Amino acid sequence: MAMKIALIGYGRMGKAIEALAQAKGHTLLIYDLGSNLSTLKTAAPDVAIEFTHPEAAAENIRACIQAGVPVVSGTTGWLTEKASVETFCLEQGGSFFYASNFSLGVNIFFRLNEYLASLMSRQSGYQASITEIHHTQKKDAPSGTAITLADAIVKNIPDYTGWALDSTDPNVLSIHSERKDPFPGTHVITYNGKTDEISITHHAHSREGFASGALTVAEWLPGRKGVLTMKDFLSF
Repeated sequence: MAMKIALIGYGRMGKAIEALAQAKGHTLLIYDLGSNLSTLKTAAPDVAIEFTHPEAAAENIRACIQAGVPVVSGTTGWLTEKASVETFCLEQGGSFFYASNFSLGVNIFFRLNEYLASLMSRQSGYQASITEIHHTQKKDAPSGTAITLADAIVKNIPDYTGWALDSTDPNVLSIHSERKDPFPGTHVITYNGKTDEISITHHAHSREGFASGALTVAEWLPGRKGVLTMKDFLSF
């Protein structure tokens, strides 16, 4: 069914979502970075998709919730404010869906990472690390996807007290971030031991998988309330 979608953010991801949405017959309202979102209530879109910058994400999401518009966000690098945004959503009776990555393949990779970490928690002599590579226009580091992966490893392996960029502390999971073109997104998890090495990799060929996933979630979200994630959508 054709929908009216507010697209907040008109960078590479926004334009990729636009192309897919138009091909499916949806009507788009474009709000570029810095646009006035006070018109959302009168424009009355069925749903909003927000891909902007870390500095703008929380305010954009709150504006959507306040206008009564269900909102899907994939902006990363702003998660220190996520708890307060979730509380605001619940207080307002709104709909907020966040994912650090909307690719189906990445979300399968998340589950694989959790399972591997649970297995490795029973082994000794392995040091885990994460490497993530993205295009040069991605400003936040580490990526939201890398943070999601790291949090799962830390949760499953008690030896790690947390994660940090390029850590040399064996009790802190190290994440190495690189920015070079053209890389839509590559994530490598490595367990290095004295006698062998185990690694799993997800490499995105293009942004289409991310854009398609975000659009599919946006089509699913209207009519649902609360704070939702990919686990709700995929029933993982």
